[in-house]
This record gives sequence, C-alpha cells and structure tokens, in this order.
Amino acid sequence: MASERQIEVGGVPIGGGAPVVVQTMTKTETADLGATMAQIKRVAEAGADLVRVAVPRDKDAEALKTIVRDSPIPVIADIHFNHTLALKALDAGAHCVRVNPGNIGGPDKVAQVVAHAKELGTPLRIGVNSGSLPRHLRELEYSNPVEALVTAAVEFVELMESLEFDNFKVSMKSTSVPNTIASNRMLATKIPYPLHLGITEAGTKWSGSLKSAVGLGTLLADGIGDTIRISLSTFHAEEEVKVAWEILKALKLRERGPVLIACPTCGRLQFDMDTVVAEIEERLRAYDDPIEVSVLGCVVNGIGEARHADFGITGARDAGMIYSKGEPIRKVRTEELVDQLFAEIDKYYAAGKQVVRDEADAAEARAWLADNEDATAMTPERLARLEAAAANADGGNGASNGGGSGNGGGRSKSHPRLDEDASPVTGRRFTRS
Repeated sequence: MASERQIEVGGVPIGGGAPVVVQTMTKTETADLGATMAQIKRVAEAGADLVRVAVPRDKDAEALKTIVRDSPIPVIADIHFNHTLALKALDAGAHCVRVNPGNIGGPDKVAQVVAHAKELGTPLRIGVNSGSLPRHLRELEYSNPVEALVTAAVEFVELMESLEFDNFKVSMKSTSVPNTIASNRMLATKIPYPLHLGITEAGTKWSGSLKSAVGLGTLLADGIGDTIRISLSTFHAEEEVKVAWEILKALKLRERGPVLIACPTCGRLQFDMDTVVAEIEERLRAYDDPIEVSVLGCVVNGIGEARHADFGITGARDAGMIYSKGEPIRKVRTEELVDQLFAEIDKYYAAGKQVVRDEADAAEARAWLADNEDATAMTPERLARLEAAAANADGGNGASNGGGSGNGGGRSKSHPRLDEDASPVTGRRFTRS
C-alpha cells in the first residue's frame, strides 16, 4: 500500500505515488569539505537522489552551509541527542533534518525543532531504531520487538500531529530482517505518511546487500516504502547506491542503466564465461539506457532462455553468436564476442535504437546454431514442438502416438513418448501426468 501523503525534500517528491527514492549517507567527516563533497558527487553520479550527512558537532553544522550550496542533490542532516544542532542544520539550509524523538531530549526539544522546521518549510525525517527506543518501551522490546518499534513510531507520529506538523516521513529500522518487514507492514496500515526503508547496520557489502535485498525487496514488492537506503560497512557510499538500484531494477520499480542477464553455468559450458561476464558488466557501466543484455553459456539456452533480451551472446568452444530479441545477428569467434557485442550495441544507438542486421551474417549464425544445438536437450521450445507435432499427427482425436489408452506408463495420451535411454538426464526427468 503506497503512502497517501507526499512531501518534498529539495524538490524530490517522496510518497503519494512518487517513484521510490534512493538515498545514501556520506562516510566522511562532514567538516572535511573536500572529502565530503567528492563523495557526494560520486554518489550523485551513481544515481543517489538524496544524500545524508552526519552533524554531530558545531563545525559540521557550519560546513553544512557550503555543502547544501554546492551539492548536486538535496542534503539531509542527521542529528542525534543534540536538538540545538538540529536547529543549526535548519538554519544552514538542510533540505531535510533527521531526528529521533527517542534520543533528542524529550517532547519540548522536539517541539522547538518542529516549530523552526515549520517556520522554514523544511521537512523532517522521524527515525525509530531498534537500538534507541524510548525508555518506557525497553521491556516491550525484549518480549515483542515488532510491537515496540511500531508503538514508538506511532507515538512519535502522534507527537508531530499534536504539534500540527505533517511535513515529515517516518523510518523504522532494525538489524533483524524479519522484524523490519513485520513492523513496517504493520505501520503501513496505521499511518498515511511516507516511509523510509532500511536494514540498519546490515553488514558487509556481501552479507549486507543480501539482507537488504531480502528485507527491502519484500516490503517494496508489497507496495510498502517510498525511499530506501542500503546500510553497508564500506567507505564507498556509491556501493550502497548501486545495490539500491539493483533492487529497484529487479522489481521493475525504476530503471537506470542496463540490466545484465547471465546464466549460472553448467557442464555444457565451453568458453571462459566468468571473465566474459565480468568484462561485459564493467563495460555496460558506460551506458545509461536500460537495455537488457544476456550472456548465456551454451547455444541451447542462448535463444530459448533470453529471447526477450535486447542483445545477447551465446558461445561454444571456438565461436559464438550475437542475437537480438531471439533473432541471430552474426556469428563471431569466441575471443571477439565481447568486442563485437558492443559494436552491435553501438550500431543500434547510432541507428536510432534500431537493430542493424545483415541477412547473410544472420543466415550464417542460424546455420551455426543448428549445427551446434544439442539434439538431446529437452528445452521448453523443443518440448512444445514435439507436443504440437504429436497433436497434428493424431489429427486432434486425443490418441497417443504410441497406440491405445493404456500405453505410455500412465502418461496423458497427448504427451509425446521420449527416448529416456538417449537422454542426458535419464532417470532425472520429471513425470508429467
């Protein structure tokens, strides 16, 4: 369920049906203007819509004035414990200020921040973390952490409403993926305000990316969440942005840059696919358009499994094929697959997003495909052709090609009989009734 309310952070709409917003947080000391601005520029180039900076000291609040002025994307000030820094961040021009009412000093301090934010027209982010819940919810946190998180969030929302302030979003994070999912699902039914999602302290680039994909992906697939941040233990904030975009792209929520499809490899593999995939992934970073590129390791899957891809390659020991939308373009030597793939992609853009296909080259590729296709592999396409041929041979009367109703070991009459002895998957094929 999408949030009903919408706010704007530096002109970026959040909630109310707007696209899911990607944000990250700088890893630098905020007062180090050179390092901070360099990182902000990198995350902006990686696709961040918003960036958050920590403001734990007066010198950081002072630096915020320059950061807000020079940043290519809106800046959020992250405040804990000291409400006077929140006031200074607002005066510095921060496009949004993140506060946790549970540790900012009590309702009266919150009221001062809200009053100044209301005066300036600046939105706030109300943050609830499992590690910093109000004291009166500590016992509940042990017995029912989900209820404790949601109770804290609802209490903070009610405090904002009592102050007649509705220009805010809510974040509710936990280190636990199940608790984050359950609490945000519950909160989404209780409040209309935009929700910021994240798995707090998720871990390394490897484990943290997986935990974030599971937790945030589950909520986003449910339609819950208006802005996301991936929290990884890395000094390279742009890596968080890349992971966020991969999650959004996988769910078809937003598009940015190419989508790479690559098979997991198997015993049919006949070329150095791992280095080929790595090189293609790296070279695709130069393209902004959301085209799909497929890299599959055998001629069987090359067409059948990625027929929808804008461009794809499939290879064998000495040669491979480049194709588009399931149709061959040309056969090339295996060592030239990557270079020739990008040559065809560049031709496509030069021709105004039209595939350039020479029919002689395409015919050669089709002939190569036919010669290299595994005649024993039961691809979905081949099974469909066999069944269609059997149905045509039967004249539509429902009789099997093997004779009467008792033949075929109890299988349906319309299914073709397959030669199990000649199959590479003898004894492992599923039985269709």
